[in-house]
Amino acid sequence: MAAPDAPSALSVVVFSGSYDRVHYALAMAAAALSNNQQATLFFTMGATRGLLAGDPSGPGWRHLHATEDGRLPLEADLAATGQGLAGFEELLAACAALGAKVMVCEMGLRALGLELTDLRADVPVMPGGLVTFLSEAPRSGAMVFV
Repeated sequence: MAAPDAPSALSVVVFSGSYDRVHYALAMAAAALSNNQQATLFFTMGATRGLLAGDPSGPGWRHLHATEDGRLPLEADLAATGQGLAGFEELLAACAALGAKVMVCEMGLRALGLELTDLRADVPVMPGGLVTFLSEAPRSGAMVFV
């Protein structure tokens, strides 16, 4: 249970398109949710690639940028799971199962030339803009930019 003085919700602006930052945003949201806090993930710009539908070549998030140390997303995910850490799919599934609100910025979609139909069907994604995100963010919650 959350400490009495802890924020009641976590709102994360997921902006960076690098695998490690998007992965960590998912970890933060999953931790908040497991601590009985609400969590909203607002994907925009390059981070939107983390929500791309997969194809026979692999998961859509493989199109995220390399990590800060230069590893490609699939390589970084294998390294994380090999060390007993949750991988991208596990974290995203946990966020969805625990009730995270996942929003995608309409401006970010347009900037990347993407449509809602390009995104995963297994994660409920709500399209919206900054006004929607900010108006729905709890006033007592914490907001983080990743």
